[in-house]
Amino acid sequence: MSTTEMGPAFFLAVAVILTVCRLVSLLLRRLGQPPVVGEMVAGVALGPSVLGLLSPGLEKSLFPDEMRPVLYVAGQVGLVVFMFLSGYEFRTDRLRSVGRTAVSVSAAGIVVPLLLGSGLAWAAHGAVDLYPDGVPRTVGALFVGVTVAITAFPMLARIITERGLTDTRFGSVALTSGALDDAVAWLLLAMVLSMAGGNADTFLLAVGGAVGLAVFLGVFLRVRARALERARRLTEEHMLLVTVLLLFLAAWYTDRIGLYAVFGAFSLGMAFPRDPVVTRAVAAIAPVSRIVFLPLFFTYSGLNTDFTLLSGSGLILFTVACVVVAIIGKFGACWAAARMLGEPPEIALRVGALMNARGLMQLIAINVGLSAGIASPALFGVLVIVALVTTGDDRSRTDVPGPASGGSAPGREPHGRDAPCSVAGGTGRGAT
Repeated sequence: MSTTEMGPAFFLAVAVILTVCRLVSLLLRRLGQPPVVGEMVAGVALGPSVLGLLSPGLEKSLFPDEMRPVLYVAGQVGLVVFMFLSGYEFRTDRLRSVGRTAVSVSAAGIVVPLLLGSGLAWAAHGAVDLYPDGVPRTVGALFVGVTVAITAFPMLARIITERGLTDTRFGSVALTSGALDDAVAWLLLAMVLSMAGGNADTFLLAVGGAVGLAVFLGVFLRVRARALERARRLTEEHMLLVTVLLLFLAAWYTDRIGLYAVFGAFSLGMAFPRDPVVTRAVAAIAPVSRIVFLPLFFTYSGLNTDFTLLSGSGLILFTVACVVVAIIGKFGACWAAARMLGEPPEIALRVGALMNARGLMQLIAINVGLSAGIASPALFGVLVIVALVTTGDDRSRTDVPGPASGGSAPGREPHGRDAPCSVAGGTGRGAT
């Protein structure tokens, strides 16, 4: 496909994706699912599992192989902007009050599913085709454990903001735990890749890069008051340009060190100064990113998933076992940790439900494993099903009754003059 042909093909593909995403999201909203689940399901429907099965020619014409990298990069823009907005809205003043609970929940949510997932993969070795030839049993088992232990931090953040849960205690606990969870999970994934490659370079780069990011953010926090004074002299257009430049550089850096772009974007958003001139610049990039670019990211992996590869009773049984282990390991462990630290049952339940979402962070991890030769296409399909099942959101676990239903729910602090204003372009419960 030539460059001149790529443009029209891209516009048509985006139009189809956005239309199908909206229709599927509206349908699944009736079942209590957030829009992000609709976007994942839409991606699967548009890929080889459904559209490719019904009309292979139509699927290839709409989404040719040359188009996939373009869709991925466009989706990345939406993702990093969204995570920056989530970090900007995140109330850092609550970190101290939820820090102890968040660390414990995060530790439980990593250790328990890691052990259960690795144990399951170890036991299933030889009975089902999970890894390409030459992959050591230990490396393969640890890879499955890490992907089961991961949390869909972008999806968790999106569910929290779309449902208006950013000012609740369980929303703050889940968001902080999810950030810690994924940082550790990506370090563990770097370790597994280093083991598979026979050297420690990948792991050491991730650890050293994380330390470098922490140092930079510490310096940035010290100088941001002076930087804000200069920012107030800028026009909104220049402020917008500076914001986008810093955002893309942060995303580039964390991607290069192996921690993935979302952590740089979220960390920068948390460190960014809160001021009306900055808020207007941040708000300017939100609508198009949320409505147009973000769904492309959540659709991308569905386009690369082929469920027809899942055949045989052994593989189906392993898939079911993987889903059960994932839910027990993540939801059960996070719920139990929250309860042991004295959180009320309703908050512990909601934290567990939110932390159980895996979504595209798991899909990204298994894509990495597939390209690194650790996972087979069949294992990829199994873990895609785990991601889809565990990302489904039970409204009864996360909804918070508003004033119309009589007062504040447990864990919610009322919106006051100190509450952060929303910049994500409609983050209320009904947003899509």
